[in-house]
This record gives sequence, structure tokens and C-alpha cells, in this order.
Amino acid sequence: MLKFIAVLDSYRVPVLTFFALACAPVRGQNEPASVAKPPVVAAASEEGELAIKKFQVAPGLKVDLWASEPMLANPVAFNFDEKGRAYVCETFRLNAGVDDIRGIMDWLDEELACRTTDDRLAEMKRHLGDRFARYSEHSERVSRIEDRDGDGKADHATVFADGFSTPLDGIGAGVLARHGSVWYANIPNFWLLRDTNDDGFADFRQSLHYGLGVRVGFIGHDAHGVQFGPDGKIYSSVGDRGSSVKVADGRTVGEPDTGCVFRCNPDGSELEVFAFGLRNPQDLVFDQYGNLFTGDNNSDSGDQARWVYVVEGGDSGWRVGYQFMERPYSRGPFNAEKLWHPHFEGQAAYLVPPITNIAAGPSGVAYFPGTGLPERFQDHFFLVDFRGGGANSGVHTFTLKPKGASFELVEPRHVIWGVLATDVKFGVDGGLYVSDWVQGW
Repeated sequence: MLKFIAVLDSYRVPVLTFFALACAPVRGQNEPASVAKPPVVAAASEEGELAIKKFQVAPGLKVDLWASEPMLANPVAFNFDEKGRAYVCETFRLNAGVDDIRGIMDWLDEELACRTTDDRLAEMKRHLGDRFARYSEHSERVSRIEDRDGDGKADHATVFADGFSTPLDGIGAGVLARHGSVWYANIPNFWLLRDTNDDGFADFRQSLHYGLGVRVGFIGHDAHGVQFGPDGKIYSSVGDRGSSVKVADGRTVGEPDTGCVFRCNPDGSELEVFAFGLRNPQDLVFDQYGNLFTGDNNSDSGDQARWVYVVEGGDSGWRVGYQFMERPYSRGPFNAEKLWHPHFEGQAAYLVPPITNIAAGPSGVAYFPGTGLPERFQDHFFLVDFRGGGANSGVHTFTLKPKGASFELVEPRHVIWGVLATDVKFGVDGGLYVSDWVQGW
């Protein structure tokens, strides 16, 4: 089940709560894939209101339920357009079309050799045989949810786009909406969607980039983090499922062996790798000065998650092969050379070290826009910590102060805890909205 929670402060905190369960063509075409099975969405219930009573909320803040099932299901990520309409990435392919390499380790040698999405497709066909057809049974989708009467609760929802159900399709995990255009990140494509008659359903779709997710990899190491930069370009991220995108001039752009941050024009042109060496940069955020940051996940071997200053050309040190190294050091150089540590004397010179180690499962992230919450949140970031269970998950808040060529994290605290959040964004009303997965992995 999933939830959207809009947390605003005493000035008022709208909370969105979504509950739910839980084929873009193989070659990035402009039509949806064949019709998948109808998704199963939970019926309306009081579960959202009951869950809110258990949340631990920072002083001066109030939580309201903004939306719940059956308006949406399984929210992974969301964003608002300038009219205050929420576009929600909903997954129905998690463990039902999207695998995790840890469950099919006999594929590992081929897996690490994959350089393109075509390689992954061939790998899947070799191993799956007759089961291959099942990987088109379920579709990801984008829903549009809005509060039309302005009473502080969502009252209208449409399935904005679906049909993302090819065997290569991943978990749709990033969305951005602006002036009628919606950019949607779902391996293997980066989509541009439009609703030309404003009926709530996208009637135009174009794959701007094809070639994300060259391997099966870990669940959740997908394409995500779609944001506009201060330069008017679109920034997006992909985890260490890797990337290899052919662009119009014949070049290949991407990082097959690690996660990275891309930058391109809104029409998809001038695609470039902005930064690399990341494991799973779930989301991206700019501060008011144009500095870019992300939270990067740990590898479950004693290393810690990281808050990363993302600089152009920067290498954060991770390579996918490290995940499977056990001797003489678990995770190879990543642990042996302390590549995940904040800066220390003698650290590898090529590395852009993380600012600090924070969270266990960094996910969605937002930056205070200057209104809607108390003054004490000025210049603060809001970082989701998804730990697989609601009791020890929630949203951190903190700010940064300059330290040499980088920053130092200060004033860390919880803004809301006891909620299995997946994403956090500010709405046009100044409210802080949080999506809640409700149940564990």
C-alpha cells in the first residue's frame, strides 16, 4: 500500500496519503506497449487517517491526509506542475517484471558483461525461455491527482499515462511537469509526455533517450531524480544498472559500470554525463545558489550512505563490480580505500568525497522554497530515509555551511518520522508533501 503525505506546518500542513498495492516498446517508440493486466488498487479505507496518528512530527507542524486509495497506488516518486497538480510514478512491476540480481545470481557473469540494453534483453531471453512473456504482464503508470475545489484534499485523479510494460521496462521512478510537458524516467527510456487537450490523459509520447538500465542490477537502482537546473537544462540520475544511450550525432553517452547524473535540454538534445561514480542517486536537488546535491545509498557491507555534492565531471568512486567483491576486502576498493568516507588526509585524489554520511536509504529530496514552513527551515534540505519499515523511516532535515571547496552538514533533525516515505516535494501552496509506501519491501 502507498501513501502521499503532505506535511505543512502550523501554517498548515497538507498531507497526501496514497495507499495501493504493491508496453513502452523495446526500442523507445511513441506508442504504448500492448495492454497489460489491469492493475489491482486497494479500495478506500481509513488506514491513512489512522496511520497519521502514529507519526512523529516536528514541533509546530501539522499533518493532513491529501490523497489516498483508490486515487493512486504504490507511489515511488512524484512532482507538481505549476497548477498544483501532482504527477505520481506508480509501480506495478516491482517483483512482477523487474528482477533483482540477488535472486538470480547464476546470471552474474553475463550480467556484469552487459554493456547495452540489447545485451540485457538477450540475457533475459536466454535464461527465461517461456517465462519471458510474463515480463510484459504488468505496466508502470503515471497518475495525475488534483484538488479542484481547493478544500485541501485531492478530489480528482486520472491515469495520465500507462503501457510501460515491455520486458525491459523498469520501475518508473522520476517525473517532472512544467507547462504541459511531463518528463518521465522509466528504464530503458526517458520519456516526454504531453496532454494536448488537457483531459488528464497524455496523448503524445516521445522517447527522448533510450539505453538506460544495461543490466538487471539491484531493485530500485533505476532512472530517477528529474529536475530543472538553474541553467534551464534538465538533470536526471540513474543508478548502477548503468546506461549507454545512442544520441543523434552517433555518439554513445552513458556510464555502463556505475550510476551517473545526466544533463540535457528539455527536448532531449545535448545529452551529457554531468557526474558519475554513484551507486544509486535516488533524487537530485538544487539549493538557492545553484549547487546540486544527492543522497547515495550504501552497499550493505559496513559502508554508509552519503550526502553528495554533485559537481560537473566529478567521480564519487563507485563501480558496480565492487558490489560482488568479497576477498581480500568486501566491496574491494570502496571499503579498502574508504572511498565512501568524507574527506580525510591521504584520500584518493581523483575522488569528490561525500559531504557526510547520513541516512540508511536516502530517497526523495527537496529544498525549502522560502514559504509555507516556519522560518527555522530557511535554507534547509529535506531527505527521505527509506529503511524498509515505517517505524524507523521518515524525513530528515538539515542545512549546509561552506567548508573549503565543499560543505559541512549542520542542524540535522527529523521533520517527520515513523512513516515509510518514498519521496518529498513542496507544493505550490507551500506545503511539504510526502509519499508513503506504508508496508515494507
